[in-house]
Amino acid sequence: MRGVVIKNTGSWYTVLTDDGQQIESKIKGRFRLQGIRSTNPVAVGDRVLLVPNAEGTALITEIEERRNYIIRRSSNLSKQSHIIAANVDQACLVVTIRQPETSTTFIDRFLATAEAYSIPVVLIFNKTDLLTADDRLIQEHLIELYSALQYQCIALSALTGEGMPTLHEVLKDRITLFSGNSGVGKSTLLNRILPGAALRTAEISAAHHTGTHTTTHSEMLPLPGGGWVIDTPGIKGFGSFDMQPEEICSYFREIFSVSEQCRFNNCTHTHEPGCAVLQAVVEGRIAETRYRSYLSMMDDHDESKYREAY
Repeated sequence: MRGVVIKNTGSWYTVLTDDGQQIESKIKGRFRLQGIRSTNPVAVGDRVLLVPNAEGTALITEIEERRNYIIRRSSNLSKQSHIIAANVDQACLVVTIRQPETSTTFIDRFLATAEAYSIPVVLIFNKTDLLTADDRLIQEHLIELYSALQYQCIALSALTGEGMPTLHEVLKDRITLFSGNSGVGKSTLLNRILPGAALRTAEISAAHHTGTHTTTHSEMLPLPGGGWVIDTPGIKGFGSFDMQPEEICSYFREIFSVSEQCRFNNCTHTHEPGCAVLQAVVEGRIAETRYRSYLSMMDDHDESKYREAY
């Protein structure tokens, strides 16, 4: 029997079979012995083979080859990864300018990782209803920055509905991963997209201007007009996994483009003479925030320096 994993609660997986059944399943023990450096060898979106049993549940015996996936370093185990989702058409990264403020380092790390795994990203700037005049200038600057890099950006408010028609169009007939920091309004947004979903939301901490985790598991939800969204728990940081320093440049579009003009083929773009990237940063052709994000990812291979809260 074949199907797709539509929910992962940690120990159990809900599989939607090709004939329309939903079966609660567990993974066969051998998955843990295959050298998969992951806290979750089976992810939402995975196509799997399963064998039903007399109790009405099933065992997942095989994962079919993934066409793509997106991965991050595990929160507590730096030598392990966490697969966020598999077999997606795109990712929507929900970010906010305030309550809470999403750091550009977090955005850039997500974008670079998605680039590495060939997953298109749409940036969703939520909570426009909360913005002051100064906040709007910051948001406009970021939208201009990322739009110039060919990332689609949508400014919207899950509360008022501003910008929602554009988002509906982006989601139609696609499998979309929704991700973002805790507190950016992801659950509120999905409740608006999916009437009746009743996903749990929470207030932002007044003291720290940060969100709390309201989604506790990953789940794939069908859209009324066609397509699926994958809801995932909010994350604090986005540590890269298994990226060699010499690869990282290619995941920053503008840095990779300019790097072809560097004097040395093995330029790390950190200190070398004749580095076109450093010159472009000085001249403002590469944003300093993007360059700092690049440097922070270059540092990730040194696990003793790894920090979760990016």
